[in-house]
Amino acid sequence: MPESRILRPKSQEAFRRAKRLIPGGVNSPARAFSAVDGDPPFIARGDGPRIFDIDDLQYIDCSCARGSLIFGHRHPRIVAAIEEALKAGSSFAAPTLRETELAELIVEAIPSIEMVRLVDSGAEAITSAIRLARGFTGRDMIVKFAGGYHGDVDALMVATGSNPILAGMPGCPGVSFGATNGTLILRYNDVAALESVFAQHGDLIAGVIVEPIATNMGLVSGTAAFLETLRRLTQEHESLLIFDEVTTGFRLAYGGAQQLVGIEPDITVLGKIIGGGTSAGAFGGRRNLMHRLMPAGPIQQGANGAGNAITMAAGIATLRELRDHPPYEAMEHAGQRLEDGLRDLLTADGIPHQLVRLGSMWILFFTEQLIDNYDAAKGCDAPRFSRFFWAMMDRGIYWPSQQMETAFLSAMHDEVVIDNILKAAGDALKFMAGFAR
Repeated sequence: MPESRILRPKSQEAFRRAKRLIPGGVNSPARAFSAVDGDPPFIARGDGPRIFDIDDLQYIDCSCARGSLIFGHRHPRIVAAIEEALKAGSSFAAPTLRETELAELIVEAIPSIEMVRLVDSGAEAITSAIRLARGFTGRDMIVKFAGGYHGDVDALMVATGSNPILAGMPGCPGVSFGATNGTLILRYNDVAALESVFAQHGDLIAGVIVEPIATNMGLVSGTAAFLETLRRLTQEHESLLIFDEVTTGFRLAYGGAQQLVGIEPDITVLGKIIGGGTSAGAFGGRRNLMHRLMPAGPIQQGANGAGNAITMAAGIATLRELRDHPPYEAMEHAGQRLEDGLRDLLTADGIPHQLVRLGSMWILFFTEQLIDNYDAAKGCDAPRFSRFFWAMMDRGIYWPSQQMETAFLSAMHDEVVIDNILKAAGDALKFMAGFAR
């Protein structure tokens, strides 16, 4: 059982009520807190860097809607944009100016994108990007990497592994063998495996999908050798390189992670931040590639809810705010302050750990082993993480409930907020030490 000292009776009753009607009581598995053996608080509202649950407890939000809220909760410019859009109507399933305005902002920000298609979610964008890669190349094989999560996509719901293999059994009941038997799984950052797979299957590979900075097996950056090899091999074999920037797009830099790593993919997939707190996704690339989509070309892709007025308004306001008032330097400063403080606390207590941070993203593992791929991440101390998680929750810090998930800061996490997180962490570690005794 979690060592939680604070009762949340209203949330516990709400969870019981939800489980009678919703499978597992949640509409996305990670929200259930099952990885830390507890019940989730039900959130009532958010304000800046904080959220408040239905038991009237408040938390500093270190999830930020899984990285979506780069300006925190209820940013005035975004709220005003949504309110203005609502006056005219929420959805039309017809062309609107806001769709073009958001597309213009994306294309201006990310040089590898000449045209973009807007969709309802990051997962939908991934599905469509894979279909585009297969339709454009006339091939079926897709390469992904163990530990890489790319949304609820059948072709990528495959068993993870450390060696290059052709996926045999799907990793999820209900996903057919036919959906996954063209998916190759490699170890992240394994250059030799890449060379080997392309030597064997290069002419059959439609595309490679990869997070240039992975965020669901820890926070792992693709090495220069790995990403450069990916770019070279896909070009040599006329395969498409797909960057999944659903999480990293606009998070670390206005031009995405690809701006930082200096490599331009053929297709970029976006989500989270481009919706400004609403559900949104997009995928884009070269003009000749994107022109293969209907109605310009033969590849079907469409969704009734794509480009709805609320999402477009929120996305436009967010990207304009990022462009006009870039928060990246301030978030780097806040992130460094947090990293230094956490590292000092953990080191002083002699606790084995790996703390990785990039800008406003960070993750903490309780292990001495370097985390550079999925296999390494799986070997961490899950029970200690669970104790730390609940100790932080009880001190008002809302931390991602799965050890492999990245935590996030927003532009609203100023020095005072960071100091509050560090104070809570210091108290939590003292509590854990006392519990261990």
